[in-house]
Amino acid sequence: MCKKMAIAAIIVLMAGLLSASAKVMSVQVKNGQVRATPSFLGQVVSPVGYGDQVEILQQQGVWMQVRTPAGKDGWIHQSALSTKKIVMQAGDETVKTGASGDELSLAGKGFNSDVEAAFKAQNKEIDFTWVDKMEKIVVSPAEKKDFLNEGHVVPSQGGMQ
Repeated sequence: MCKKMAIAAIIVLMAGLLSASAKVMSVQVKNGQVRATPSFLGQVVSPVGYGDQVEILQQQGVWMQVRTPAGKDGWIHQSALSTKKIVMQAGDETVKTGASGDELSLAGKGFNSDVEAAFKAQNKEIDFTWVDKMEKIVVSPAEKKDFLNEGHVVPSQGGMQ
């Protein structure tokens, strides 16, 4: 009887240690997308938002397999995640100013709203009307899939599912 209790206690302790050692990261983009495959072309299985914490299951190159707070498993690009714990509080300005995935990507390349404003000020002869219109174009996942299929394009990893 005593041996069984000791074994049960060890199992419970080890399970606790394993769950405590699970790596958790925070979503650092305003609107993230967890995908079925490690590819920007993979089907979106779950949205995640700024500050959400996801459990890291494994890493494959620049893609992280994660489990969302809603219990969905999938893949998200590592640039959308941070090891820092993001804590939001009611009325916190960071809730309103969280960066989108596109903004984060551009900022990583040294591009931000200040750089854009300076460029526009130095290039007043350039008409940005069409650039602004193009930024508003939204292509659905179904349209992307049709485009790839019609062009017989097969992504090297992940693909459309």
